[in-house]
Amino acid sequence: MTRFDTARRQFAVLFLGFASGLPLALTGQAMQAWLAVDGVDIATIGFLGLVGVPYTFKFLWAPLMDRFEPPWLGRRRGWLVLTQLALAGALVWMSGVSPKDNSALFALSALLLAFLSASQDVVIDAYRTDVLPARERGLGGSLSVFGYRLAMILSGGIALIWAEQWQSWPRVYMTMAGIMVAAAVFSLTLLPSVSGASKPLESDPRKELTGFAAMLAGFVVGWFTARLLLQGLGLDPDDSDKWVRLAFILAGLAGALPLGGWAARRVGFETLNRSLASFVEQPGAWAFLLLIVLYKLSDAFAGSLTTAFLIKGMAFSQAEVGIVNKVIGIWLTIAGALMAGALMLRMNLFRALMLFGFLQMVANFGFWYLALSGKGAWGGFTLQPFDWGFVAIREPAQIDNLLVAAIAAENITSGMGTAAFVALLMSLCSHRYTATHYALLSALSAVGRIYVSPLAGVMAESIGWPAFFLIAVVLGLPGLYMVWRLRTAIVGLART
Repeated sequence: MTRFDTARRQFAVLFLGFASGLPLALTGQAMQAWLAVDGVDIATIGFLGLVGVPYTFKFLWAPLMDRFEPPWLGRRRGWLVLTQLALAGALVWMSGVSPKDNSALFALSALLLAFLSASQDVVIDAYRTDVLPARERGLGGSLSVFGYRLAMILSGGIALIWAEQWQSWPRVYMTMAGIMVAAAVFSLTLLPSVSGASKPLESDPRKELTGFAAMLAGFVVGWFTARLLLQGLGLDPDDSDKWVRLAFILAGLAGALPLGGWAARRVGFETLNRSLASFVEQPGAWAFLLLIVLYKLSDAFAGSLTTAFLIKGMAFSQAEVGIVNKVIGIWLTIAGALMAGALMLRMNLFRALMLFGFLQMVANFGFWYLALSGKGAWGGFTLQPFDWGFVAIREPAQIDNLLVAAIAAENITSGMGTAAFVALLMSLCSHRYTATHYALLSALSAVGRIYVSPLAGVMAESIGWPAFFLIAVVLGLPGLYMVWRLRTAIVGLART
């Protein structure tokens, strides 16, 4: 194994991290900005965060990506090319829909985009786990986060600057579609192959598809049955009380998951059933699942409404948020990624998870202090015009110092925490069921980011921004406790 092979694998991981991060912000931060500029209220923006639900359910169709192989291109490369081209098409569609004039169709297009993005993540995560040997996973996790954050800089920050300069969010989304087409070409031609990858499970393909269809039917029946029960109690799903609307969403999910799981077992969705069984049979599996849900909860709760907070709550312009959060933040993100990679070469996985998890938790105090002190509390400075080709500032821009400090802390610490977290997820996967195992684990890690979004929007309106960010800090403590409790098992994982 040569250094060239290692460098090629790590570059592929970096590129795929970028491809993974690009569409995420387009149903997250960038979409929040688009909705905020169009005058959509905070609670509604929070509810629209539910378009990210596919990220928490992707383990349900990941078995199909483990079981079936697109012709000619291979199991991982084939699904990558297909999902990336489909993402480009979804972005083109979304660019033609107005969130203000046709909110239902806009939400549907965003939901499709999130589904395809989650599907791409399934393949990327499986490919990264398959292609990297254990000794390269710390660095691979760091580079993956680095690429991911670079993409977020583009689609979640520079996109805001483009939107203000071009006065057109549709044009921004069309540009992102072109980038996804380029990503598909790269995946088709330049990705290194996975050597020694395990073969898909041998099972009846018709039975697999029938089991998958039965599972979906179970979800649909469970969702609507739970909602009908609430309506039978006299509640209205369109009630003006946002807490009642939130109750309908949570009840629907509570009904859908058990019934869908029962249908999958009953009919025989074999790849899903065997892959989940192989994971939960591992020692400490349920404790690790709880750790995964809790570890990024603090970061996810605060991040679910950060862009809306800065634009609507603090009255910063789109350009200023884009400049500080991403253009200036790019150097901070690079520093965080490099620090994480360097530190993980010198400390074990347990210590990295504890240290980086603590730092990402306390970084939320920056947004709390910003909400408490207000815009201009630390003064500011003038950023002179520049033109980097792909982004330009035509006139001097006023930049708030406290905004820079808060976002600097978030960018560095969140990237460090995610680097260690990715290394943990890779260590927990079996190579035979890589796509399904990683999809399950990363789906659970997205629970906080997706399902706290509607709750976060209602809470922010009810208790105010300072209390909201204090709650975000407190939510980091359970994750750190679970890391400490599982310290022996985590150290053992890093050695395998």
